[in-house]
Amino acid sequence: MFTQRTWIKNPLAVFTANALNADGGVVIEGSRIDELLSVGQQPSRPVDSVIDAAECVLLPGLINTHHHFYQTLTRAWAPVVNAPLFPWLKQLYPIWARLQPDALALASRVAMAELLLSGCTTTTDHHYLFPQGMEDAIDVQVEVVRELGMRALLTRGSMSLGEDDGGLPPMHTVQSAEVILQDSQRLIDRYHQRGEGAWMQIALAPCSPFSVTTDIMRESARMAQREDVRLHTHLAETLDEEQFCLQRFGLRTVDYLDSVGWLSDRTWLAHGIHFNDEEIRRLGAAGTGICHCPVSNMRLASGMCPTRDLEAAGAPIGLGVDGSASNDASNLMYEARQALYLQRLKYGTEYATPERILGWATRGSARVIGRDDIGQLAVGKQADLALFKLDELRFSGSHDPIAALLLCGAERADSVMVGGKWRVREGKIVDMDIKSLILQHRQAAKKLFETL
Repeated sequence: MFTQRTWIKNPLAVFTANALNADGGVVIEGSRIDELLSVGQQPSRPVDSVIDAAECVLLPGLINTHHHFYQTLTRAWAPVVNAPLFPWLKQLYPIWARLQPDALALASRVAMAELLLSGCTTTTDHHYLFPQGMEDAIDVQVEVVRELGMRALLTRGSMSLGEDDGGLPPMHTVQSAEVILQDSQRLIDRYHQRGEGAWMQIALAPCSPFSVTTDIMRESARMAQREDVRLHTHLAETLDEEQFCLQRFGLRTVDYLDSVGWLSDRTWLAHGIHFNDEEIRRLGAAGTGICHCPVSNMRLASGMCPTRDLEAAGAPIGLGVDGSASNDASNLMYEARQALYLQRLKYGTEYATPERILGWATRGSARVIGRDDIGQLAVGKQADLALFKLDELRFSGSHDPIAALLLCGAERADSVMVGGKWRVREGKIVDMDIKSLILQHRQAAKKLFETL
């Protein structure tokens, strides 16, 4: 069987996300990286094609560790533009409850297209809305993932604690524990792939302390242990959430996490802002991952993730764009730039370097979602990579190509490869009509707000 060998030759600069040298480029064979070359070095065996990357910065494919695809339909909605998290949620829940499968498919397609164009090759999504008619929401997303040709870890989210029982979501948006657990098992059995090179994975993701019962948290943890899948939730995003946990459970957020069996290296948390020193120590000791979502945190005025302290304690750090109603974009390179600047405000310039932040967006994010076959350029790793040209006006006069990606604001990749296959070429997604997608998506977004 013929296996294509491609040499991406002599890039302008390379960030490998490790200590290896690939200044002469990388050789791809099939779906994996076969060789890293230094300047002047030739491939050890003949290649079938050569890509001249002299004008490009080469990176591992970026990895997005938190998103809500459906929220691309509710960007920049005037009533919540200036609202913090809890009022923002209360006003948006009734809108989101109108979601239907065709609109979810369009929203997911838009979110993933944006991610691809920003150099992202693997994404997660946290979908927790299953109103009537949306029982197969994750199945809808699976089909879109396959269409886009990205890797994905889709999380079966859930809400089981409604307003009448002391939670935040409207009652018509919550599900019973039985329905949640049965569907979670079905999705794992049907879609979850294991081992190196997995394209589709499933995780369990009760939404947040203020929208699910302790029973569903505990049972999800048991199922995740039994099926060897990962766990994901929002935690310590705002002080309102901390107060909710104290009032309802008599526990701070990390104590609550521990009480339901979630304090482990199987878990990764979105946001992770409001931890004290002891909680940070415990999270690090457990190896619990943290997804830093800087734009959403600034947009909702939630606070700053204590990344340096979490890293020092042993907690893996990754990056996520969060939902497109609190970002309001799905651009992981833009997210990395904001992470750089936000963390400099907290910890200074020597800590928050472009290399550290790009490390979070690649190898760090891979570690957060439990993978070591992606997120870096190394022999044997998956051929997931992104090439960025520095030929726009914004880069004119720049000298350090790696730093320029963040400092000058790179937002769009020239080429993106996933598993050895080109998904973006010359800044365009292969086999996708973006204009038609925008038109359909705008119509779906408008329909969602009709008869309000």
